[in-house]
Parts: sequence; structure tokens; C-alpha cells
Amino acid sequence: MSETSVQAKSEDEVHLPPLEGNGNVHELQDDLESLRIQKSDVQVDPKVSSGIEIEHEDLKIIRRKLTSYVGFASLPKQWHRKSMKRGFNLNLMVVGQSGLGKSTLINTLFNKELYPIENDGLETAEQLEEVSEVTIETASSDIVENGVKLHLTVVDTPGFGDCINNIDAWKPIVEEIENRFNIFLEAETRINRTTIVDNRIHALLYFIEPTGHSLTALDIQFLKRVHEKVNLIPVIAKSDTLTEEEIYGFKQRILEDIRNQHIKIFEPPQYEDLDDEESLQITKEMISKIPFAIVGSTQKVQTADGRTVRGRSYPWGVIEVDNDDHCDFIKLRQLLIRDFMEDLKEHTAKVLYENYRTEKLLKTGITQDDSVFREFDPVRRQKEERALQEAALAKLEADMESVLQKKVADKEKKLQKSEAELIARHKEMKAKFLKKLKTLEEKKKMLENTKTTPHQEPHAQPPAKTRKGFLR
Repeated sequence: MSETSVQAKSEDEVHLPPLEGNGNVHELQDDLESLRIQKSDVQVDPKVSSGIEIEHEDLKIIRRKLTSYVGFASLPKQWHRKSMKRGFNLNLMVVGQSGLGKSTLINTLFNKELYPIENDGLETAEQLEEVSEVTIETASSDIVENGVKLHLTVVDTPGFGDCINNIDAWKPIVEEIENRFNIFLEAETRINRTTIVDNRIHALLYFIEPTGHSLTALDIQFLKRVHEKVNLIPVIAKSDTLTEEEIYGFKQRILEDIRNQHIKIFEPPQYEDLDDEESLQITKEMISKIPFAIVGSTQKVQTADGRTVRGRSYPWGVIEVDNDDHCDFIKLRQLLIRDFMEDLKEHTAKVLYENYRTEKLLKTGITQDDSVFREFDPVRRQKEERALQEAALAKLEADMESVLQKKVADKEKKLQKSEAELIARHKEMKAKFLKKLKTLEEKKKMLENTKTTPHQEPHAQPPAKTRKGFLR
């Protein structure tokens, strides 16, 4: 057997005492057992153990945990301390027709009266008739839970789907989302960027009316307009009006419409390398519940077994909000708040906003300059600057030449025009002169003819008659 060696790839090597024997495997095992190290006294570090290599599979090596400590393992604690001091923010938009319980669900999610609930979300006929357009309403609140601060902003869209003509009902909502992107983009381009406030929409809850059929034309039109600008989370409102079989069939038809229309909805990421099997299973179950069939209520009701829960009481029983067997409210809360809030914000910043920013800058004619990423070379940089200056001078010279040629051409045109006018005027004066000369010659001939003819005495005029009388 070849010489057996133990190698440690980490900075601190695991030192073992020299082993006696001629290389036999059994002798090596006996020598290792002579170290008398119990397995319970040894802490195994997977990072260190991965760096130890053994040339024989049957040879058992005891791996010790390194005693050195670098310190970067405390980075999560540092981040936690900064996050607790800075706090968190969430910008949530809710879209749906009136009477679907949007305000009730928001109050139920955060267990706080953010919206005043009047008539339990039921608008009167007079109020619905007064709706003529979609408006944007914003409500903000600071919530504290166990020392963690959350600045919550809820953007409501009253009037969506309530007008007689809903063809352009999506426009005010899309404009609001893009306007928030533009405000953030403008703040990024400022000289002082220390006070940038993230007001971008992190998630959009779209409330689907519980008809039990499929998505309407208004639903599909709106979802296709916003699915690339915001994290879209569809929910079936007031699911307690449907049976379990109707909810399952309704979900399947909604998902089929979403797939056929190529609409992108937010799906939580699965961290297979970090999460355990139980967490992965919970995430998969959460994804399978999309679109979420939810029931919202902030009222406390009494169940048949004497428990006090949040829910709705009916003659046939009680619907519990915080019960997975009754609705998907817990799954929605896990996705939106408890497990994937930071993923929603990250996807908004790194995917949705970056795509919008790139498209907008390209439309304005701004392109990426890859030269800024090259290694800096002073000589090459000087040559490039000289070439740029020469090109600029050549361009300036060409521009001056073109301007000069244009001025010369314009001057030549003016001269040619003046020359033509002078020639025409000369011809006109010449014609007048010749005409006048001809007239004078004719008069001259007439005078000459008069002189050559003999003189004739004029006829005697008769004497004037005189009047008689004393007036003479």
C-alpha cells in the first residue's frame, strides 16, 4: 500500500501525532484508536472537514473544529442591527372593483385599522353612479411589531371597473406605477443621493370577482398591461361565497387564462441550498395555492367549540380567517409579509425597475459606453483623446467649410439674381429709349417735310360783326 497522508486545506492544519506501522490499514486503525478521542468530545465543522482528504476509504479520520475565528460570521448580526435602526418599508397597491373587500383585507393583513370600513365595502347605487373615472388614493402608516418598524404605504384605486366605459381603466394605474419609477430614476441621477426614498410599488394585489367562471376581458387587459411593471399577486375576493369544488375549478380556469395570455405573476423563490425540506415543502404548497382564495375580517367571532377567532359568522357556521382549511389568507400573508417581503422588494429593484430604466434610457438615445469598464492605460488614453481631438477638429473644419460653401453659394445666387434684374431693366430701358427715338425721328421727318413745301397765305378772315347801339 502506498504511503497514507492526511492533508488539511484550511489555513490552520489539523496536526496528528506520527503513526507507527508499516502502512497496514489495521495497524493505522489501532494507532488512531490509541488516541482515545471520543466522538462526543469532537465538534465537526463541515467547512473544515471538506478540506481533509484521505487516500483510503476504510480509514477513519477524526476531524476537529478549527479554533481560529475570522469574524465574518457576525455579518448577519450587523445587518440585523442596521435594519432595526433604519426600519423597513413596503409599498402595496390594491386593484379591484368596488365591494370586493379590499380595505377589509388590508386591515386584516396588518391587524390594524388602516382604512375606515363603511358598509363592509358595499357601495350604494348612488355612489356607483357618481363614479366617472379611476382615481389614485394613498394611505401611509408606521407600524411597530416587537421593536421592528415598518413604514407601510397602500395605494388604492377606487373607480376601477365601476365606470360605464372601462376600456382605458388601466391607464391611471399604469401611469402611477411608471411615475413612481420616474421619480426614483430622477433621484438616482442627482448629485446628492443620500435621501433617496423608495416609493416604487413592491406588490400589486389584484382582486378577482368570485364569479366562478374565468377571467373577464377587463381582468385580462389590465393584467397584460401591468405584469411586466409590478409583482402581480392575484387573489379571489370573498371566497366564502363559493364551495371548495367551485374554488378549485375557478383557480384552474384562472391559471389557464394566465398561461394562455402569457401573464407573469410573482412566484416566491425556492432556496434549495439554504432551506430545509419542511421550508421547501411550505413554499411549494404556497405556490400551489395561487391565486389565493381569501376571506378578510377584523371582527372577533365565537366558534362552536368556544374559541374566539377572526372571521365571519353565518347561520350555517363560522369562516375562520386564520385557518388554512377555510381560506388561503395565511398563505397570502406568508408570501406578502412573513417570508418573502424582501424578495418582492429585491425583484422590484433588480428586475422590474432595471428593465423599465433600460427601456426608458434607450428611448432617449442613451447607450451603454463599454469603454468605461476597460483597464486604464495613460498612453492609450492620451492617444484616444488625441484621436478624439483630431476628429473634433476635422469635423469643425468640415462644418466651417460647408458653412463657407453655403454662404458663397447664397452670395452667388444673390449676384445672379441681381444680374438678371439689371439685364431685364437694361432691356426695358433700351426698348423705351428706342421707342422714344423712333418717335423723335418721325417728328423730325414731319418738320423737314413742312419746310420743303411752298408757303401758302392763310385765307382772309371775314370782318367781325359789330353791334349797333350805344355800347360799342
